[in-house]
Amino acid sequence: MTTSEKVHQLPQTNQLRALHTIIRDRDVPRADFVHYARRVIRLLLESALDLLPFDKQDVTTPVGETYPGLRFTGKLCAVPVIRAGDSMVEELRLLIPGIRVGKILIQRDKTTKLPHLQYWNLPDDIADRHVLLLEPMLATGGSANAAIEVLLGAGVREERIVLVNFLSAPEGIDAVRRAHPEVTLITSSIEERLNPNAFMIPGIGDFGDRFFGTTDSALAARR
Repeated sequence: MTTSEKVHQLPQTNQLRALHTIIRDRDVPRADFVHYARRVIRLLLESALDLLPFDKQDVTTPVGETYPGLRFTGKLCAVPVIRAGDSMVEELRLLIPGIRVGKILIQRDKTTKLPHLQYWNLPDDIADRHVLLLEPMLATGGSANAAIEVLLGAGVREERIVLVNFLSAPEGIDAVRRAHPEVTLITSSIEERLNPNAFMIPGIGDFGDRFFGTTDSALAARR
């Protein structure tokens, strides 16, 4: 994993690059897009969980020896930013079946590119939890920062938030780091830049539309 103090990128292995090659292809069938995107999501979530705090816990093995193990410190909650963030919830529930899940809906104005908070629903005790904030696309950082503000308003400590992104633009990373320097960020790829329409380059198109099948992104890219 490529790491700075608060920004983590998955190791750019041949396997990960091969997965990205499939899902970035505008002509890939949606079933393949979903399948291989979920593989990357699983890698992201496993790495995100590794960023959480752990305490020492010794256990006795079946042969009577002591294994110097670890256990997660504290309680955990997932908060996807609707709708693209929902793509990560199913994979996370496979890893942690009983995890609490909140919801935040933020819609970005297509003209101004500014985020507008529409809805949120969070566990009552979220202030006592570590939070995985699930937001696949970190472009300008506006939606991510708005979601973080919702969590802070609910009492979550900034250093207990791990922002999980599928792709991240340098501009978005800088925006989050400036506004919320104690938030930890993890992504599968740091892109080159944003284009004038705030899409990431080389990018993946609209992740939510491609994952949930609401837009034929391959055709839209040719118009």
